[in-house]
Amino acid sequence: MTAASVSPQLNGERALVLVTRPQPGATETARRLAAMGYESVVAPVIEVTALPARLPRPEKLQAVLVTSGNALPALTGHTALPLLAVGDATAAKARAIGFTNVQSAGRDAEALAALVARNCDPAGLPLLVASQRGQARPLTRALRAAGFTVVHRHVYAVQPVTALPEPVRAAFTEGRLGAVLFFSPATARTFVTLAAGLPSAAFARVESLAISKTAAAALASLPWQRIRVASAPNQDQLLGLLS
Repeated sequence: MTAASVSPQLNGERALVLVTRPQPGATETARRLAAMGYESVVAPVIEVTALPARLPRPEKLQAVLVTSGNALPALTGHTALPLLAVGDATAAKARAIGFTNVQSAGRDAEALAALVARNCDPAGLPLLVASQRGQARPLTRALRAAGFTVVHRHVYAVQPVTALPEPVRAAFTEGRLGAVLFFSPATARTFVTLAAGLPSAAFARVESLAISKTAAAALASLPWQRIRVASAPNQDQLLGLLS
């Protein structure tokens, strides 16, 4: 697994690129690919569902922390608070919905915890961590160990789809795909399950492009032509593998 770039081609022409991330991000990625000159197939393998969550009133909080842009729809009533985001893309989405005091850790949850330590007061009001169901527990534990009061709320859940769409399976078996994009370990693991039954030969000319080493590891059981890993866990670096 390397971070070298690749431009998928079949018979001298650029091949299709499969986008597996959930909506609304999948459509955004498809637009980016089109601007780069790539034709894409959008087939999210997981679906995001909002969860009812009782959030503390903004005046009772010091700041909001998010590890994914999927948490932001639940936070539209908290835009007056500082928001600390795991990465630049999530930070940009937070600004787009009205947050004005936004900082990005630029990397991962560990970097987010360090950003909080530099910018927030353990003796101050609680921090709100808004996350996917079952996620962000290590972040919450680390912040509490550092002396912060943390309110952790699950504001969305993800569910796998039950099958790959038939056009996607056909694109694999007919050899029309050149690359598949994976934006998270969850999408990678789900895809591996859904790909059961596809012939090994269907992967022989397909590059797997993963946003992280963890996502790449989840894909290793399939006989890809190669697995590539983005140099940083964000969309710009992932799409950069195609340039």
